[in-house]
Amino acid sequence: MRTFEVPTRDQVSPDAQAIFDNLEKQVGMVPNLYATIGQSANALSSFLAFQGAQAKGTFNAKEREAVYLAVSQINGCNYCQAAHTALGKMNGFTEEETISLRQGKSNNPRLDVIVKLAQDITENRGRASEGTVEAFFAQGFDNAALIDLIALVADKTLANYVHNLTQVAIDFPAVQPIQEEVELV
Repeated sequence: MRTFEVPTRDQVSPDAQAIFDNLEKQVGMVPNLYATIGQSANALSSFLAFQGAQAKGTFNAKEREAVYLAVSQINGCNYCQAAHTALGKMNGFTEEETISLRQGKSNNPRLDVIVKLAQDITENRGRASEGTVEAFFAQGFDNAALIDLIALVADKTLANYVHNLTQVAIDFPAVQPIQEEVELV
């Protein structure tokens, strides 16, 4: 299989270099995954604009991190699990809560329906069960929230797929794999 290296600033186009410079100013680094996406300045610019727009949607930063944890677990993306565990903790989650969210559950009823639906959308390629969708609406969400949630799933799925294909180095603290719960019938 092809080996993908994280490009340096000098190895990307001038447009991507400008984006790298902005990332460096805003977050103090260019995460390896963003640098990898930056091999296409168009893709990185579009991705960051799409991500930024999600901050104006229905869900707050903590809720977005919950979605990202659930989706990244389903998609098997170790990079995004690590990144969003760190970011989730920065947004107030405990280590235990990040693990629960990766498993698609929360003690908070609002977060629970959000991550369950995000998980269902991801697992079933957009064909979530009627029960999961209705539970989401029963929690007080509307159609706009549903579309915003689908956008968050799409956002994270793109990042997950980039890492799953490229396997670039993870530059966040690693997370432990979670044990799948075995259901007894």
